Amino acid sequence: MPPELTRETAEAGDLPNIPRPREQNRLIGHAAAEAAFGEALRSGRLHHAWLIGGPRGIGKATLAYRVARRLVADPRTLSAPDSLDVPPGHPAARGVAALSHPNLVALRRVQAPNAKTLPTKIPVEAARKALDLFAETAGGEGGYRVCIVDSAEDLNANSANALLKMVEEPPPRALFLIVSHAPGRLLPTIRSRCRKLSLRPLEQDQVEAVIAGFPPPFAQPELDAISRAAALGEGSVSRAVALLDPATAGVVREVRMLLSSPHDPDWRRILKLADTLSGRDADELFATALDTLQRFLSGEIDRRKGEGAAPLLGLVEAAERMTAKARDAAIYNLDRRPLVLSLFGEVTGAMRHVG
Repeated sequence: MPPELTRETAEAGDLPNIPRPREQNRLIGHAAAEAAFGEALRSGRLHHAWLIGGPRGIGKATLAYRVARRLVADPRTLSAPDSLDVPPGHPAARGVAALSHPNLVALRRVQAPNAKTLPTKIPVEAARKALDLFAETAGGEGGYRVCIVDSAEDLNANSANALLKMVEEPPPRALFLIVSHAPGRLLPTIRSRCRKLSLRPLEQDQVEAVIAGFPPPFAQPELDAISRAAALGEGSVSRAVALLDPATAGVVREVRMLLSSPHDPDWRRILKLADTLSGRDADELFATALDTLQRFLSGEIDRRKGEGAAPLLGLVEAAERMTAKARDAAIYNLDRRPLVLSLFGEVTGAMRHVG
């Protein structure tokens, strides 16, 4: 059995025994996004801030670090200086993977020493410290200083404003790569100063290829298991990886079954599910159920875009209330049984409202 991947510090988005985005040198899919960066680089008109949007787990951060490697590398050391390719053994690649390159800073949620959990937001102190990079002169032949924000949703109001100030008045040869799972919720003043780049979910075969390419200590499952997880993963690698766990996949199937009759679900089965999700070690299963419920509402919002504002408003408000209830339950350590019933109640009420 391969040894586990040991990490001294936990970061948001970590997956067991899977390299972090900055440690991955390959990117599957998103050829158009790569081409947009490549063309901007070749033309000498590289916009100073890019908003890289799309669902979780599709490769947004991997693309951002791929761009960062190229921009902090000395182009004279690259065999194809006009492309984004940087060999894995290149000093810039090693520096980016270790977050030790002097011209790169990553703004993300990191578990503090002696803390038991990750912070829920990126504090303003962390943002200000990270942005100190731009008060210095870039070293090396690359000449760019790069800040990766992963993700924008993790910024609190003060840290978002600190980022905005720098994006509004960027120093020369500064680049901001802002990863966002929901770009529409980002400060309009930040969005307006960014070049927007939307990434689409991966195709099922692309998800399968990403998972099949993970090196040890990731334990490769059977190909049919990968295919089943990729089919349920909706184009997200992180979701597909989670669904390789039978218990997680079972929760997704159960929630989807209950949502097959959203106007009149089987409340006895929901009660049984609530008991499962309220267990002491059921944090990940509850997160999966919540994500599945939210994806259902998001799908309904997309499907009903042509029906006018009124039905959409009810769906959006229900999704926001669900998020707030889950957040409050986590903060105050509330019993998940009534919470699960309430979440299904939000979906049922919203669906009855739209008809």
